[in-house]
Amino acid sequence: MSDSTPAIFLVDNGSLRPQATHNLRRVAARLSDTCGKTVQAASLRHSDRVPAEDLGGEPAVMLGPAAERAAARGVTEIIVVPFFFGPSRALTDQVPARMAELQQRFPEVRVVITPPLVDEQAPVDLRLARILADNVRRAAPDGEPYNVVLVDHGSPVPGVTAVRNRLAGQLSVLLADDALGVMPASMERREGEAYRFNEPLLAGALESERLTRGHVVLAMLFLSPGRHAGEDGDIAHIRAVASGEPGRHITPTRLVGEHPDIVAILASRVQQALAG
Repeated sequence: MSDSTPAIFLVDNGSLRPQATHNLRRVAARLSDTCGKTVQAASLRHSDRVPAEDLGGEPAVMLGPAAERAAARGVTEIIVVPFFFGPSRALTDQVPARMAELQQRFPEVRVVITPPLVDEQAPVDLRLARILADNVRRAAPDGEPYNVVLVDHGSPVPGVTAVRNRLAGQLSVLLADDALGVMPASMERREGEAYRFNEPLLAGALESERLTRGHVVLAMLFLSPGRHAGEDGDIAHIRAVASGEPGRHITPTRLVGEHPDIVAILASRVQQALAG
């Protein structure tokens, strides 16, 4: 028996830290309220290794098995809403491959994978940059000059770093009357010249001459707390080392995925998919 109600999944990469799943669930619940449709939080990998007792007694939902269960109960449309900034390999390779496997078993199921939070093929959209700007202003010192470093994880995919750089440019314009400047950086990168496009790395950027004194705000281009952007994570360690220098004041913003306005961007992706 078929079910014409689409199964909608808000999908992240997954994390071994429970805080990431808790945040994904929180955003999915708010997205459900905004859209008037049930949106289920699901991860691609890792999260199923988090003990259920650390997740309120409810194990993390994984996209592949959850989509299979939806198809088995008769759902004829599955909508995947990426909780990703740009075209990572998880979105260009892993999700399409997993959904293709599902459609081999259930050829009647239509699968829609919406664009990520930054859609490079669409007209200019400043909503994400405005979230970053709001986060920076809330973290910035009152009445003091400051520089901004927009930091992401770093990616082997040039298109993801292009999203970072595009957002840095937009953020620079939005903060033109407030910040001294905006610099993009990545937390880490793979070895080799082929991955130099991730430069500068955060540790090196914080040692650049213009940032060695005064206030620096780290605009955190991360969606959920985990081992990189979470408490006692990699970013915190890099910041702690740099903050040890006299005269340094380095303040991180909250994460993008913790801002209430992120739901509006995701809701527009859902509405696009529902409209065909």
